[in-house]
Amino acid sequence: MPLVTFVHDGSSIDYTPGSNVTAGDVVVQGELVGVAKVDIPASRLGALAVTGVFDFPKATGGGTAISAGANCYWDATNQRATTTASGNKLIGKCVKAAADADATVRVRMSQ
Repeated sequence: MPLVTFVHDGSSIDYTPGSNVTAGDVVVQGELVGVAKVDIPASRLGALAVTGVFDFPKATGGGTAISAGANCYWDATNQRATTTASGNKLIGKCVKAAADADATVRVRMSQ
């Protein structure tokens, strides 16, 4: 019997929420960050994307630009991506620079 058995490619993971999840919601489970691509009703099996490229909301204003290649983290309190690691969960890397005025940042998710 093998020690390890392949299950699937891992671009998404099974998830059964305790309350309704809307497409585009970010779900944090420990150190794992996923994005719902479709609505998931409470107590129903669905899936969260854990890889792929997504536009995440970010703060705007002076000093909020994010350069390509920068690590991006999910700030669950403010519901946005940030480059501040402390107290936040790693999402992945910025793949398209976002200026101070941009309300979103494009991130390649990597867990």
